[in-house]
Amino acid sequence: MKIFYRPIAQTDALRPAGSLPLAGGWCWFTHAEALTRAGSQGLVPASDIPSELLERLTAPRPALAGVGFDRPSVMGILNVTPDSFSDGGRFDAPEAALAQAQALAAAGADILDIGGESTRPGAAEVPVAEEISRTAPVIAALRAQGFALPVSIDTRKAPVAAAAVAAGAGLVNDVSAMLFDPAMAATVAGSGAALCLMHAQGTPATMQAEPRYDDVLLDVYDHLEARLLAAEAAGIDRARVLLDPGIGFGKTVAHNLALLRGLSLFHGLGCPILLGVSRKRFIGTIAGVDQADARAPGTLSVTLAGLMQGVQMHRVHDVAEVSQGIRLFDAITRGYTP
Repeated sequence: MKIFYRPIAQTDALRPAGSLPLAGGWCWFTHAEALTRAGSQGLVPASDIPSELLERLTAPRPALAGVGFDRPSVMGILNVTPDSFSDGGRFDAPEAALAQAQALAAAGADILDIGGESTRPGAAEVPVAEEISRTAPVIAALRAQGFALPVSIDTRKAPVAAAAVAAGAGLVNDVSAMLFDPAMAATVAGSGAALCLMHAQGTPATMQAEPRYDDVLLDVYDHLEARLLAAEAAGIDRARVLLDPGIGFGKTVAHNLALLRGLSLFHGLGCPILLGVSRKRFIGTIAGVDQADARAPGTLSVTLAGLMQGVQMHRVHDVAEVSQGIRLFDAITRGYTP
């Protein structure tokens, strides 16, 4: 029976002898929860974790697409779409997109994620040519202006990814984990770009139609492990990969909360973790906030919960607010020098 090990992440400055760094970051652990498909087997000391897995759980994550992981990082969202759930239509004009990119950089973003196709629940597919026309010119214009931040392209389609990388993107953020377009693996492998693999159940058009799991935490882990192995088989080194558990993509509120409680499990895959919770519906459901752009406080709360489990990158709309929260978290957990 396969045993999964979820490290019990801690951030206290008083660390016992023998404690281990979690992914080389700001959290540490001495024990893990042993999980099986039959349920929790309780706590075990870190020394009981198989050596190969323990190495993946503790090793520092190398920089990827120009972003280091020795501290938390912020991915600013720039949707150049007319229909994204929170900000659709606000930045689809080129001038507005370029201005927003600069604003996100000034607010503290470490990387920009540009998307030309909404992946909100119920969203329809955008033709390839249209998605390219929305995204690649914006990336090219930013680079022509001397925009220094790394840029990610949020797409499921290999031609869109190729055009974006040619224009200056360094990361491909694929919500389908290369399952939507069979050409994506070869495209990314040949481009030298980094890759984010996200878990989703179904497509944006269907994903919220009664999602079901045997065990959502373990099912998502197994899926991401399989997609990571597929990426490696295609010639994409693990050091080029981010992993995203896909909060809100084919999940109920209960599924999302189970994943958030168990986030530290995913460090066992040996890659940095990207968490995308910004303004999502489950935050509004729990907090009683219907308006998506009024969910920044809930977004920050969930982000801090992710930081407590060592999550390295956070994809958000409200960059200034989340960056401020992260700075305070960092000062409390690692110290502050005026």
